[in-house]
Amino acid sequence: MTFPVNSISLNDGTSIPQVGLGTYRLEDDDAYRVASEALAIGYRHIDTARIYKNEAGIGRAIRESGIPRDDLYITTKLWNGDQPKARDAISSSLDRLGLEHVDLYLIHWPAPQRGTYVDAWKQLEVLQHDGLTTSIGVSNFEPEHLDAIAAVSDIVPVLNQVELHPLFQQKALRAEHTKRGIATESWGPLGHGSVDLSTEIPALVNLASRYGKSIAQVVLRWHIQEGLIVFPKTSHKERLVENLAVFDFEISAEDMDEIRGFDAGQRVGAAPADGNWD
Repeated sequence: MTFPVNSISLNDGTSIPQVGLGTYRLEDDDAYRVASEALAIGYRHIDTARIYKNEAGIGRAIRESGIPRDDLYITTKLWNGDQPKARDAISSSLDRLGLEHVDLYLIHWPAPQRGTYVDAWKQLEVLQHDGLTTSIGVSNFEPEHLDAIAAVSDIVPVLNQVELHPLFQQKALRAEHTKRGIATESWGPLGHGSVDLSTEIPALVNLASRYGKSIAQVVLRWHIQEGLIVFPKTSHKERLVENLAVFDFEISAEDMDEIRGFDAGQRVGAAPADGNWD
């Protein structure tokens, strides 16, 4: 069973599948199993990071899948302590993944206390020029961080990957992205696992019943119709199928507005200024 997936055009002329597989907190062996199942189902977009410690397992799944490299979209990320040595970091990631390049390389957190993210962006430009990554972007950046790299670079990040779900919709930041030509990618699109959306937003139960879908499918479909990129994480095969089967229905304009009204400014993960881990 495979499912069609829409793509989003990025500002550098490339495109990214709108739904991908998140792999945060999947250990190497689990990442191998889940990524293998996801690729067999029809996923072609996988999001990982050096700090997740599962790039080797994902690389193994990619190799064994037999899927042509050009049909895949692989994202990994530059960790905080690696910002001064981005080339070494991406080279190590590529070795673990068994790839010659990734499709997207992100600065994982600005970690402004370190004072290195602006120079890291300049390093990413070189990595892109040298073919180690097709596109470059950022994660967990606020407008002031985007301003700082814009002051030294004419290259605009293709996207900013940020916490985003119905309880935390990042409307002001998304408006900034639109002005700058930056796509928005949602991490934790279902609440990052620590929020029960059916409890926090009881109306979602009725919406799911109305469309004959699960709450997760309705929320993911809301992201899609908002023009967002999502990569829900799960370790269960049935959920992998469910999370990808979101292109066969459409939420009405009225119901989209209702979901927009659930925004409570309720961040679940760390604020960007606090993401300074080693």
